[in-house]
Amino acid sequence: MISIKIEAIGHIRSDFPEKFGIPRQSGLVDKLEAVVVFDLPYRNEDALRGLEGYSHIWLLWEFSENIGRDWSPTVRPPRLGGNERVGVFATRSPFRPNPIGLSSVRLLGIEKHDKWGVVLRVAGADLLDGTPIYDIKPYLPHIDSHPEAAGGFAAEVKEYRLEVECPQRMLKELPEGKQDALLEILANDPRPAYHDECMRVYGMKFAGYEVKFRVENGIVYVKSIVREGNG
Repeated sequence: MISIKIEAIGHIRSDFPEKFGIPRQSGLVDKLEAVVVFDLPYRNEDALRGLEGYSHIWLLWEFSENIGRDWSPTVRPPRLGGNERVGVFATRSPFRPNPIGLSSVRLLGIEKHDKWGVVLRVAGADLLDGTPIYDIKPYLPHIDSHPEAAGGFAAEVKEYRLEVECPQRMLKELPEGKQDALLEILANDPRPAYHDECMRVYGMKFAGYEVKFRVENGIVYVKSIVREGNG
């Protein structure tokens, strides 16, 4: 059996220090911005030559929080309520033989950072802060997009959005560029699919803030937004 060694070419800097709250798929919250920071020796502008012509890119990354955990041939997808088992290769579960993730993100720009050198600014990433990036590939719309494709059981699960009630005085605690992103995250319901306790208050860390909320009758009620360390 032939094995190959792969190493991270960089890491992502995102607003999520914890897994709770991260959108379930890339592109679900397009207002979320993140930065791909390259490690040496991959911090090379020549390696990105021509990438500026693409609007979207693929990120191949590591489920770093799952390293060392056993994989299972069947898993319980959250959107099936966590009760029904399906094959791991029919899902995007992190509990895989090889902990590799794949995300399609919008490329906002290739920029120079004072500390990190050349970086990629992206939108719609569903990655934990510090996630190792293995590779970057351009998204080719004439090849990668298949509108007629069947979506399996994932297409059969009803998509829904929640209404979000958040007082403006609370929302303004966040930097302006983060406010719409938070509202989108909450509207997509960050709770596990099998949680439906109307009196339970959830805490989510986002962009250096602790956000507390509860959900009742399809409405998210934001209880507080406090900068971490000030609460």
